[in-house]
Amino acid sequence: MFSTQSIRTKFLIQLLFASASLIIIFSSILYFYIEKSIYAERIDALKHYAENIINNKSIIEEGSLHDTFGLSIDIIYLKNLSEEYEVYQKNEKFKNYLTLIYPYDPKHSLYLKITKDTTKTKRVLDKILHYIFIINIAGFGLVILYAIALSKMLVIPIETLTKKLSNMNEHLMNEIKIEELPSEFRPLGETINHLLRRIQNFVKYQKELFIGTAHELKTPLAVIKLKNQVTLIKKRSAEEYIEAIKTTNKTVDEMNLIVSNILNMGRQEGAQLEKPQQIDVIEFLKNKANDFRLLAENEQKELIMDFQPNSFLATLQVGLLNQIVQNFLQNALKFTPKGKKVRLVSFPDEYGLCIQVIDEGCGIDESLDIFAPFKRSGDKSGVGLGLFLAKSAADALDAKIDIKNREDGIEGTVATLQLKSDLSCTLPLKKGKIKKQ
Repeated sequence: MFSTQSIRTKFLIQLLFASASLIIIFSSILYFYIEKSIYAERIDALKHYAENIINNKSIIEEGSLHDTFGLSIDIIYLKNLSEEYEVYQKNEKFKNYLTLIYPYDPKHSLYLKITKDTTKTKRVLDKILHYIFIINIAGFGLVILYAIALSKMLVIPIETLTKKLSNMNEHLMNEIKIEELPSEFRPLGETINHLLRRIQNFVKYQKELFIGTAHELKTPLAVIKLKNQVTLIKKRSAEEYIEAIKTTNKTVDEMNLIVSNILNMGRQEGAQLEKPQQIDVIEFLKNKANDFRLLAENEQKELIMDFQPNSFLATLQVGLLNQIVQNFLQNALKFTPKGKKVRLVSFPDEYGLCIQVIDEGCGIDESLDIFAPFKRSGDKSGVGLGLFLAKSAADALDAKIDIKNREDGIEGTVATLQLKSDLSCTLPLKKGKIKKQ
């Protein structure tokens, strides 16, 4: 029921240890306070008797013994008494005595020695100690019951979350109702919901990817088979065979491109496990823009850069950021005609840092889910996996990504990436553990 690695067990042990320590300390303080208070009253009473005796010296003969009110009174001779008076206790044959030494005639070194039998008082204190011990045992038992009930109440939300998560599968992933959780567990619930949404998107895209891959590979295979069948119907010239082989090779190249993009997905999943590092995103964008500026000039296009602020530090996987920015720039240059411009800009916004690639191409069909695998828009050839990979990379960075048509009267698209100013990425640790940075 109570595992040594259980939070509930650790909570119970700590609560019981703290409660036991508190009970023992409080009981000890209480007992010593009662004992001191009772003996202080007895000492005050003896001092009162001593003062009465001193005030009525005429009724006491020097050296005589008196037994008044259960007191044993003597006049003794002492050379020096360090204190104004002296009190001590002693035990004799199961009896307890309290003795007071009090000045009677200091000039002649005479002192009163008043002794009182405090056996009954000691018995009362022993009973009090016994009752305190019994109350402590009963109180500790109640603390145990309370600790068990409290620990059970505290783990109920965790058990509820565990039960809901254990009943989920890829076909049934309902988000957790945050409002039903205690306020302390709501951040955990929101994190789980965010993870569930990412899993749902992953499962959705994986299904689309498998279906799309099968469809995309089936078409070129059918073309190759048909071309070969037509070629084999009758004997042809060498030139015709060469042309048929060239057509087949072209189709094979298209299939290889599809396979290469699928392999890139595997590499991207590996990049998500890379250790994040702190980089200056603005410096990264400048270096990336310099690489693509040469490509743009070679294609007779112009790449314009405008970066704000001067610096922006973020902790992330550089490979994923590179994949997104590179895809944006490749698409922009591919769809932008010669003599036109592509702009790479960055500026701070309410989310963090906004990176945009603005082109003067043909635009997109905004009714399509262009981030789905094998979805293509525009008049250029392609496999249709680039934006799918970019979207997956953005999700891994907990960033926002969007592509829409320009609204400034110029034909083209605006590809946007929003990075958080307080990016928090999972760091892989030994033994499969992760931590937040």
